[in-house]
Amino acid sequence: MENKTGMTWFILLGLTDDPALQLPLFIIFLLIYTITLMGNLGMILLIILDARLHTPMYIFLGNLSLVDFCYSSGVTPKIIAGFLVGDKSMSYNDCAAQMFFVTGFATVENYLLASMAYDRYAAVCKPLHYATTMNTAMCAWLIAGCYACGFLNACIYTGDAFSLRLCERYFVHHFFCDIPAVMELSCFDKHVNELILVCVASFNIFFALIVILMSYLMIFITIIKMHSAAGHQKAISTCASHFIAVFIFYGTVIFMYLQPSSSHAMDTDKTVSVFYTMVIPMLNPLVYSLRNKEVKSTFRRIIFRSK
Repeated sequence: MENKTGMTWFILLGLTDDPALQLPLFIIFLLIYTITLMGNLGMILLIILDARLHTPMYIFLGNLSLVDFCYSSGVTPKIIAGFLVGDKSMSYNDCAAQMFFVTGFATVENYLLASMAYDRYAAVCKPLHYATTMNTAMCAWLIAGCYACGFLNACIYTGDAFSLRLCERYFVHHFFCDIPAVMELSCFDKHVNELILVCVASFNIFFALIVILMSYLMIFITIIKMHSAAGHQKAISTCASHFIAVFIFYGTVIFMYLQPSSSHAMDTDKTVSVFYTMVIPMLNPLVYSLRNKEVKSTFRRIIFRSK
């Protein structure tokens, strides 16, 4: 690919060139990344340390935290370094690797959220059969399938973007090597590549959304049929955190990748990208921990035990 394009380096234009904003943005993103690291790695550690959390729901949650940590780490340290030392250059191969891992882990999260919705469906709608429906083997197959689909799609996305013959424009109008921003560097016809991107992304997003919506439809029907107020409350509380995470994630991803290139305003895309590459990975562990009694009680037990 390097010989095909004749380019070995890209310059990431970043969020802003205003010198007055460099230090405040450095502090903000460093704080966001620190909270992301602490929240996601802390969630993984809690789940590993407490045997009572070794259930499908928390195994999925642990993998969600791992994925959030990984794809945030693929973007945020480079941005922080750019604000600190002003180095916004990235090699051609590093750009391709960043795109591969960010899109791969984002797609894994897409399928993990669908798997978690199915898990909640099994827990609420078929509680008597939950232990057999979501056994260890089933849980392992679902997680393995999420990672396999994620990185298979990452190969398609990255190959699709970097198969384009790029012009001599090496300025990427973004703060990381996102697919639409790299495709903008091509001055040749890219309609086929954009069509491939939209079709593959649409399949991934809407397949997962159909699983999630069908699961929640069945959960809603089951809750309606419950005669106990306590049953209603328990069923709603067990799904609320996941529903919030789904709403935030899919809202931003659909806005970013399922619109035609003519509708892309790069400044708007960059703002939305900050949300899904940095803010969502920070929010997910907070959403799940603050609304989850088991996680909070495990955290208190570990803290008091260490004193």
